[in-house]
Amino acid sequence: MIKLMKLLKPYRTPIIIVFILVFLQSLSELYLPTLMADIIDVGIVRGDTNYIIRVGIIMILVALAGTVAVVIANYLAAKISVGFSKILRKKVFTKVEDFSLHEINELGTASLITRTTNDINQIQQVLSITLRMMISAPLIIVGGIILAVSKNAKLSMIFLGSIPFLALGIGLTVGRTIPLFKVVQKKIDNLNLVLREKLTGIRVIRAFNRKQYEKERFDFANQDLTDVSIKVNKIMASLMPIIMLIMNLTTVAIIWFGSIQVNRSEMQVGDIMAFIQYAMRIMMSLAMTTMMFVLIPRASASADRINEVLDIDPDIKDSKDLKVADAKCGYVEFNDVTFSYPGAESPALCNISFSTKPGEVTAIIGGTGSGKSTLINLIMRFYDIDSGSIKVDGEDIRDISQRSLRQKIGFVPQKSVLFSGTISENIKYGKENATDEEVRQAAETAQAMEFISGMKEQLNSPITQGGTNVSGGQKQRISIARALVRKPEIYIFDDSFSALDFKTDAKLRKALKSETHDSTMIMVAQRVSTVMNADRIIVLNQGRIEGIGTHHELLKTNKVYREIVASQMSEEEIS
Repeated sequence: MIKLMKLLKPYRTPIIIVFILVFLQSLSELYLPTLMADIIDVGIVRGDTNYIIRVGIIMILVALAGTVAVVIANYLAAKISVGFSKILRKKVFTKVEDFSLHEINELGTASLITRTTNDINQIQQVLSITLRMMISAPLIIVGGIILAVSKNAKLSMIFLGSIPFLALGIGLTVGRTIPLFKVVQKKIDNLNLVLREKLTGIRVIRAFNRKQYEKERFDFANQDLTDVSIKVNKIMASLMPIIMLIMNLTTVAIIWFGSIQVNRSEMQVGDIMAFIQYAMRIMMSLAMTTMMFVLIPRASASADRINEVLDIDPDIKDSKDLKVADAKCGYVEFNDVTFSYPGAESPALCNISFSTKPGEVTAIIGGTGSGKSTLINLIMRFYDIDSGSIKVDGEDIRDISQRSLRQKIGFVPQKSVLFSGTISENIKYGKENATDEEVRQAAETAQAMEFISGMKEQLNSPITQGGTNVSGGQKQRISIARALVRKPEIYIFDDSFSALDFKTDAKLRKALKSETHDSTMIMVAQRVSTVMNADRIIVLNQGRIEGIGTHHELLKTNKVYREIVASQMSEEEIS
């Protein structure tokens, strides 16, 4: 928690102003009972109306000053806490953007969402209360006790009996809730995970009639969170009755023993009233401090989870001595590359070596789990290799910045991802300053204008979140247009034609030839018809290269490739 407080540096001046205002408001609260005692003991007893009016006006002014101070302090505290949470969300989001796929998978998407929203909100809430209570509560408690002692030292002994019991109740309650708050946040993570899977997989759930199973799964996660939350709230709910009981008993004790002293003329009635007000303010400040103790453990648990994200040192980061890969243009070279996923028993890729250059089409084909997409991810440096080297334009990709590496690449992922906005905005995601003509040209090459031209607003037609208002093939073509508009040195297509019919696939590949003739093209595909005209076909099998060559060469020499071809084409088509 303290570590995160360093981010409050930009708000140093507003925080000082809040503390000053809260200090003034606390002084006004302590001064009012004294004025009230003077009115009762002096004005009313003597029947001095002018004195009552004069002191009454002072009381009104003090109360107004305290009100203005607390309103401004609350406003500034709210502004500081909201601004702090904004900074924190930005830092967490920026940090997550630098994570490798391994780190994102390790923490979990649902957990990262919870940390960026719920956890930061917990800290924001505590900060807002702390700014107002950090000065106010201790000042009123200490000041109230001093003023009470000055009024009557004997009667002040009542506090020696009440305050320790109150502190003991607070301590026991907070001690039991701190571990439970950490559990609550984990249960929220789990609930978010179940809900996210349910929403993203709704079509599969309905297709297999698993709604009841998912309902039970959600109910279990929901009930699990509810049970822990109820347990925490039950413990916390016991605090207020304890506080009220001690406050009321303290009031009774003050009136009881105070009335005895009034009877003996050792104390004035106004002093008893002031004494009761001091006691109430002390107790209420202790109650507010209790609320801080209630919230701080939860915020502390949230702060630990946020610090866990901020303290992660990304596996993949730029080298200190960066090089510029400008000697060549579009060259990709794998030299004896081996890669294993964290925790895996065996390498996903082993001893991979090949090279490709501008004007060439390199296709990668193989069975499921052979390592095709893994190989593509390594070029993009989504993961770092175990051994060997991957060079782009003559330089090891670990020696050039991630930004410059990815600027050279136009990537179309296996699963097409579209963002809410228009078709044009989604295509411009590849090149922010692309002209309308460039966007249209990219869409035409990707064969996307076939369906875009039939839409009412054409390129300005809206795309809903996740691209749910367009088909799988349409999403793929927009994704391809997004890569084409960039005009990169290297095109990477990760099984990006799977949702296209054969006619559209053939037209797209023909259009790509003229558009990408000066660039390197690497494509992963399942269809033999998509890769058979490639300059080089790499056959992967269980993470190893089984063969490299053209379609006709591999048919003659490679058993694995022949099996793949035989599974998709008839004997006449093969011959």
